Amino acid sequence: MNSDQIKGEAKKVAGKVQEEAGKLVGSKEQQVKGAAKQVEGSVQKGFGNLKEALKDSQKH
Repeated sequence: MNSDQIKGEAKKVAGKVQEEAGKLVGSKEQQVKGAAKQVEGSVQKGFGNLKEALKDSQKH
């Protein structure tokens, strides 16, 4: 596991929390920001997964 995978997952979780908080208080802006943060986290985690796959393929 690399830092991009960890940071990406953390952003996804933070985004979900922000989105849910936005729903609780009725803030569409916070919901959208939370959803965007989740997407950003997914992309970063995907990049980390790619880096790991490349690193693993070079070992074999």
